[in-house]
Amino acid sequence: MKMKRRDLLKGMAGGLALAVLDAPGTGEARTIQALPPEALGILYDSTLCVGCNACMAACKEANHMPVESGSSEQIWDNPIDLSAKTLNIIKKYENGTAATKDVATDGYAFIKRQCLHCVDPSCVTACPVSALTKDKENGIVSYDKDVCIGCRYCQIACPYHIPKFEWDVAYPEIVKCQLCSHLIEQGGISACCSVCPTGASLFGRVEDLIEEARRRLQMSPGKTYAFPVSSMDSGKSHNFTAPKYIRHIYGQEELGGTQVMYLSAVPFENFGLDAFPKESFVSMSSGIQYAIYKGMVYPLVVLAALMFMVKKNKHGETPDANLPAPKRDQDLLTQRGEDHE
Repeated sequence: MKMKRRDLLKGMAGGLALAVLDAPGTGEARTIQALPPEALGILYDSTLCVGCNACMAACKEANHMPVESGSSEQIWDNPIDLSAKTLNIIKKYENGTAATKDVATDGYAFIKRQCLHCVDPSCVTACPVSALTKDKENGIVSYDKDVCIGCRYCQIACPYHIPKFEWDVAYPEIVKCQLCSHLIEQGGISACCSVCPTGASLFGRVEDLIEEARRRLQMSPGKTYAFPVSSMDSGKSHNFTAPKYIRHIYGQEELGGTQVMYLSAVPFENFGLDAFPKESFVSMSSGIQYAIYKGMVYPLVVLAALMFMVKKNKHGETPDANLPAPKRDQDLLTQRGEDHE
């Protein structure tokens, strides 16, 4: 039995609409990712940092990272930015005479750069083989070299420009801070925090770190307070004079939030930390995709209905009695021929 053209068109239009309705991501918009309840992270307080670079040295030792040197003898380590050999780095902001610490004009300040372990990481979503994953318990974004195919999509996707690629080795890998997860598994903390002499890098549960950051933002500038050292539960602290903080915890809300957060007395944009919206890029792109797919359904359904109605009306037409007989006969023959297709 041959299928009529009308039935074929109906089936094609209906199938197309169902395909769109059943496409991945079109049933509902992607939900916003939440911070794991036991998420671990770091609070970096720029005002406490003295630029000693102890965190950089400890990071290299704990993660077996090679020396990055400007000397042919490689007897000293002087990286200028994050790289395949450097997972975290202390950089210095200077303005004018750079006479006063933690002042934007004619002052200087330090900033630490490393992976921020985003709550809704773009790198994880961009990776086509799941070489980058986010732990459901502690939220650490980890990298599996045995799965990676070297596409470097994570480099493009990361809004903070963190992942680096080993360009100078035969079998390259992606390199980034993994929050010393191997030490955490053994009951330790991130190496950079364990050696920081002032507590500028403070390890702990993200929720606890946020509370500590809020406490500092409520401090009266010029008064002396106790600041915890190494980790929130270390029991160690130092007394420092509270600075005049910028009243913002960078990373608490940016792009859905991060597990490495910053406090500073100098505007964050001076450090090259961009101002981002609260919603993550992953969530925004998913919403756009959902809206496009959802919006496509209605035009396709309408188009299918119109095609069906036009075809139906065409087959249902009757010859006009006012037309000459030969013309009426021709119309009848044409209609019968189409009905038998």
